[in-house]
Amino acid sequence: MKPISVTAIPVDADSATAWMSGGNCRNYPPATFFPSDGVGVDRARKICNGCPVLGQCLEYALDQRIEHGVWGGCSERERRRILKRRRVSV
Repeated sequence: MKPISVTAIPVDADSATAWMSGGNCRNYPPATFFPSDGVGVDRARKICNGCPVLGQCLEYALDQRIEHGVWGGCSERERRRILKRRRVSV
């Protein structure tokens, strides 16, 4: 999938989600990150690869308990595993 042109949207620098404006995903349709199959997950991960806000994105999804989509380069299943490991280590 090729990037789409996105018009700059003003971002509140103090917002808890201001980091989103720096993500690789900003140049793709949101549906790209909510795939219905493994091929779509792999495609989204490739976009996430090397993203400057990858860690912030993943932590946001974990903190907010977001159940759907690819966030921080991780699928729903991967995020559940991360949360489970964190609970076990506490």
